[in-house]
Parts: sequence; C-alpha cells; structure tokens
Amino acid sequence: MSQGVFLSFEGIDGAGKSSHVEALAQAFRDAGRAVVLTREPGGTPLAEQLRALALNAPMDPLTEALLMFAARRDHLQSVIEPALARGDVVLCDRFTDATFAYQGYGRGFDLAVLEALERWVQTVDALPGALRQPDLTIWFDVPVAIAAQRLAGARVPDRFESQPQAFFQRVADGYAARAAAQPQRFARIDGAQDRDAVRAQVLAAVRSKGML
Repeated sequence: MSQGVFLSFEGIDGAGKSSHVEALAQAFRDAGRAVVLTREPGGTPLAEQLRALALNAPMDPLTEALLMFAARRDHLQSVIEPALARGDVVLCDRFTDATFAYQGYGRGFDLAVLEALERWVQTVDALPGALRQPDLTIWFDVPVAIAAQRLAGARVPDRFESQPQAFFQRVADGYAARAAAQPQRFARIDGAQDRDAVRAQVLAAVRSKGML
C-alpha cells in the first residue's frame, strides 16, 4: 500500500489557493492515488458547525482559537488520520498554519497558547513523540492589495474577509514567519502570476518532494 500523504494549502483570503486544489487532486488521481479533499475549519459535520460559528458569530480571540482547534481535533480523528492510515492523499484547504497566521498574527493572540493547543490537539497515536503536520504546505504568497482586489464584490464577506488590509498584512507576515521557521515543510508559490503559471509552480513543488 502506498504511504499516506498530507498536503495543506495556505494563504490570505484572495490568494487564489482554493482554485488549485482540485487540479492537484486530479493529478494525484491520474497517478493512481485515492484522494481526500477537505478543509479547515470544517471537514466533518461537527467541524462544519464550528466553522459557521467561527466565521459569523461575534467572539473574542480565545474563543475563536478554541473553536478552530476543537474543529481540528474532530477533523484529525474522523477524516485525516483514517485517510492517511489507508494510504490516501489528503489535500486540506488550510490547517494549523492558518490559526497561527489569523488568530496569532492577525488578531494578536498569544502564540505560546496556540503552541500549547497545537501540542494537545495534534498529538496522535501514529506519531509517538511528534505532532501531525502536513508533509508539504503549499503557501500562496500574494500582495495584500492584489488579494483585496480579487475579493472585492466576489460575495458577502464573512468575519475574516471583511477585515481591513492592515489585518491581512499581519496575517501575511504570520505566514512568512511560519515558513521561515519550517522551510523544509513550506513551498512558496507566487500567487500573483496567472493561473497557468501558478498551477505549474504547484505541480513542480509537489514533484520536487517525490510525491507525484
């Protein structure tokens, strides 16, 4: 059986990451792999309910962070870990890096508390002494002004999409900090390029890791 592979897609709202998830999924299917497409917050019935709360209900930063990690725990236990145990490819639209970028850097929440929550939630039996993290995180790095132009008028914004550009600059800085701290896990994609060029970058990043 093939070994399970876990990839996450990250970037600020408007970075364009979601449009490339299905294309990569098809590339894996063409290579004969079973693929699970999922997202965070969400991915399970319970986590989707928590997502709706987090994206729409007023709350303080600690409540927001706790909801994100509660949804993540259910997602890991119910979807991600079983899929990896089967040898599937898991493609997840956002994972823990988003929590550090949005709640940590964007909201200014205590990073040490987020690190503690990360340890509690992402410790799994399959990885004694280690945390479950993506094997590769594809980070769509886009200037905040370009992302804002893409979002303008696209749909009714949620609590995050309606934040000012200064918020998204802090989020972008958070992603950059995570990538600098764990460069072996991150693949930076220039998301400001046209769709075909971005897609080529994504495929090249995955192939460079021997995953395709």
